[in-house]
Amino acid sequence: MENYTQPSTDFVLLGLFPLSRAGLVFFTLTFPVFLMALAGNLCMVLLILLDAHLHTPMYLLLSQLSLMDLIYVSTTVPKMVAGFLTGSKSISFIGCGFQSFFFLTLAGAEALILMSMAYDRYVAICLPLHYPIRMSRRVCVLMILGSWAIGAVNSCAHTVYALHIPYCRSRAIDHFFCDVPAMLTLACMDTSVYEYTVFLSTTFFLLFPSIVIAFSYGKILLTVCCMRSREGRKKAYATCGTHLTVVTFYMAPFAYTYLRPKSLRSPTEDKVLAVFYIILTPMLNPVIYSLRNKEVLGALGRVTQGICLMKM
Repeated sequence: MENYTQPSTDFVLLGLFPLSRAGLVFFTLTFPVFLMALAGNLCMVLLILLDAHLHTPMYLLLSQLSLMDLIYVSTTVPKMVAGFLTGSKSISFIGCGFQSFFFLTLAGAEALILMSMAYDRYVAICLPLHYPIRMSRRVCVLMILGSWAIGAVNSCAHTVYALHIPYCRSRAIDHFFCDVPAMLTLACMDTSVYEYTVFLSTTFFLLFPSIVIAFSYGKILLTVCCMRSREGRKKAYATCGTHLTVVTFYMAPFAYTYLRPKSLRSPTEDKVLAVFYIILTPMLNPVIYSLRNKEVLGALGRVTQGICLMKM
C-alpha cells in the first residue's frame, strides 16, 4: 500500500489501478464498460417509462433494477476515474459518507428487487389466475418502496457508525470507493462487535432473498416440467434463465467478498471482486434483459419509430 498521510478530516482512496502503464491499460479496458453500463441502464429506464406496453409489474421492477444500477455506477466510478486521471485521490468526510450511504442502500435494495422479480415470475408461471391480485400495481409499488426503505434504513445505521468511530491511523482507504469494511481497518478502536453486525446484515440481504429466489424457481421448474406446450416451456426457461444469470453475477461476488472471515480477505481481491457487482453486472443487466427479450426489443422499435416520426 502507498504511504499516504492526511492531516485533515478527508479520506484518501488509493484506487483500483496503479499509476503505471499496466494501470493505464486496465483503465482503458474498464472505462468503456462503465460508459456501457451508464448508457444501457439509462436506456432501459427511459424505454420502460416511455412505452405503455411495458407498464407491467415485471418491467416496473426491471426499471427499478436499472435505476439502481445507474445510481450504483454514478456514485462510485466517476470519483475513481477522476482520481486516476488527475492524481487527486482525496475525498471529503461528507463525500465519503454519501458514497458509503448510497452504495449500501443500493446493495441491499437491489437484492430485494431481485427477490421481488423472482416472486413475480413464480406467480406469473405457477399461479397465473391469481397474478392480477397478487402482483397488482399496488403490490408492485409496495415492493419497490419497501426495497428502497429497508436498504436505506440498513445503510443509514452502518454509515452513521462508520463516520462516528475514531480514525487515528492513516486515512488512506485501500479501495476505489468508501467501503465500510475497508474503512474499519483504519479505526483505532476494537470494531469486532460491529464487524459481526455487518456479517449478520450481509447474511440477511443475501440469504433471505436467495431462499425466496431458490423456492420460487424450484416451484417454477416443477410447473414448467408439467407444461404441454413446447413454446410455453421455452419462454419460461428463457425468462427464468435470464433472471438467474443476473442473480448469480450479482450475489456470488458479494457473498464471497463479505461473508469470508476477515483473516482470509485481501484488499486487492476485494477491489477486483467489487468490479463485478459495481461495474460489470450493471453493464450486463440491460444487455441480458434486452437482447433476450422480444418485448423489450419490440418496445425499442416502437419508441425509436415514434421519435423518428416526431422529428419528421
